[in-house]
Amino acid sequence: MSFFKTWQQHDFATIAAAIQRKSPADVRRALDRVRAGLSLEDLQALLSPAAAPFLEEMAQLSHRLSVERFGRTMQLFAPMYLTNVCANVCTYCGFSAQNRIPRKALDDAEILAEAAALKQLGFDHVLLVTGESSRYGRAYFQNALRLLRPHFSGLSMEVQPLDADDYAALTADGLSSVLVYQETYDPKTYPLHHRKGPKSDMAYRLETPDRLGRAGVKKIGLGALYGLADWRAESWFVGLHLRHLESNFWRTRYSLSFPRLRPHEGGDITVEPFGERDLVHAMCAFRLFSQEVELSLSTREGERFRDHAFRLGFTTMSAGSRTNPGGYASAPDSLEQFAIDDERSPAEIAAFLRAQGYEPVWKDWDATYDGQEVGRIIPNPPSVALHEMAR
Repeated sequence: MSFFKTWQQHDFATIAAAIQRKSPADVRRALDRVRAGLSLEDLQALLSPAAAPFLEEMAQLSHRLSVERFGRTMQLFAPMYLTNVCANVCTYCGFSAQNRIPRKALDDAEILAEAAALKQLGFDHVLLVTGESSRYGRAYFQNALRLLRPHFSGLSMEVQPLDADDYAALTADGLSSVLVYQETYDPKTYPLHHRKGPKSDMAYRLETPDRLGRAGVKKIGLGALYGLADWRAESWFVGLHLRHLESNFWRTRYSLSFPRLRPHEGGDITVEPFGERDLVHAMCAFRLFSQEVELSLSTREGERFRDHAFRLGFTTMSAGSRTNPGGYASAPDSLEQFAIDDERSPAEIAAFLRAQGYEPVWKDWDATYDGQEVGRIIPNPPSVALHEMAR
């Protein structure tokens, strides 16, 4: 059964109310059987207001489980924005089609210039990000992957939903993971924030991770955009989605992110409360719910918060992020999708992690696992070397 059909069986408001009704005894029972494995009912208890007095215990257990599974390591990555051209009208995004901003799509030379800048910063894993436009689809993504694959061991994408055959083709060109955030699982809230464009098709977006699983993508990233609807119910639906995928595509790895609404170009919108303590609460609940899932901490969050929260169960952090096309090499301060908060350089973040006894890891997937070697996957790689472009 597809996730869309699973999702239809659960009413968002009913789930939100059920979470509110959970008792301290429900939380205690869930905590006592973490090692044996938790149910979706247990996840409701851990996300509930009744769990607030248990948050310190949850955080300590989350930390222990993360160290047991992942060691004292932190994977670092950076987003590379290829284009801000977008056909969607979304209330929360600076790239929304209704916003009168200059539009930009990187050409081959500009993509390689961004790659050179990121390589100099130490990254061996990048996340390719775009708006949603039919002008920049599969062919554009394939070209970018072929340009970049000789220079990075891991290439991830956060782009518009595609068909399964598109994902299969991109995987053959070196794509290792795809992030596709639902934004909100509330069917009443979703159309309020996705007013026009392809993204207004909620069902197609809900089934995107299923298509990714069928295409054999190695890692799938899920998440909600916190601030659009009730965060506890959103988190439970993310857990429902994760459990569905783990059951159906068990060879795939999974990651979760916790993006909070940030300032952006365009009008203000009503934001549902989701503070730093709530973010920690949600993250700990997910670590106890799934001890294999990777949890990501964004530069949307501030330096002070990230310095304290990273050890609680996160396994991945963005660093030195730029949220606009050409942000690393040519246009560091223009056309941003949203404002970041932690503005430290990747080197500064890596040094901080080492001082805390953690090892920064600059790659995700190694090309040798595919029988491919960085620098040899593309039959006719670009003739201009990255070190020459970086001069």
